[in-house]
Amino acid sequence: MSDLKDPTAPNPSVLSPVHPDIERYLIDLAGPTDAPVPLEMEELARQQNFPIVGRLVGLFLKTVAKSIGAKRIFEFGSGFGYSAYWFAEAVGSTGQVICTDGDVNNRAKAEYFLSKAGLWDRVDFRTGFAQAIFQATEGEFDICYNDVDKGDYPEVWRLARERIRPGGLYIADNVLWHGRVTVENPIDIVPGWTDAIREHNRLIFNDPDFDAFINPTRDGVIVARKK
Repeated sequence: MSDLKDPTAPNPSVLSPVHPDIERYLIDLAGPTDAPVPLEMEELARQQNFPIVGRLVGLFLKTVAKSIGAKRIFEFGSGFGYSAYWFAEAVGSTGQVICTDGDVNNRAKAEYFLSKAGLWDRVDFRTGFAQAIFQATEGEFDICYNDVDKGDYPEVWRLARERIRPGGLYIADNVLWHGRVTVENPIDIVPGWTDAIREHNRLIFNDPDFDAFINPTRDGVIVARKK
């Protein structure tokens, strides 16, 4: 499926926020990695058509996590651990990334990859419904990261915003939803998901307790800092 359609079309199904040539430049600028694990994870995602945030967003997550000295991160939706790889690198040997996913097979893959990278001891990977796991987990977090089913985005935001420490971050992927947020009657993968993302984004930008920004890389990543 192409990632670029005419942005002037009345009802685009897919719209790349950043021109592919710019994406290629950014990837070239980041340079190659000599770490085999993210390459293996990216190849698995390509083979299985599994959605991951990709290299540029991974580097972005690592950078912003390190910039606030994050040591405790909660992931709503972890897949097979690609985003957790970058967060685990950022938190260091004394940090922890709590991962959640409903598929036990994804947990097994995450354990394989993150163990190979020497990062598994920084990860607490729990299988089940992310929101329920979050509610059963005590304490505040430096970062809450959201990448669950898009219809649940407003609910996750309402849960997470209360548990982020001052100066901490809420981060969510797919907030531009392949351009569907820009059109009146988008073609939705699942009915209601675009409206849920729009509501999620409005709630964050209208929240007086947070400063928010959307990085348009890939499919849009929102970062909201608790004041």
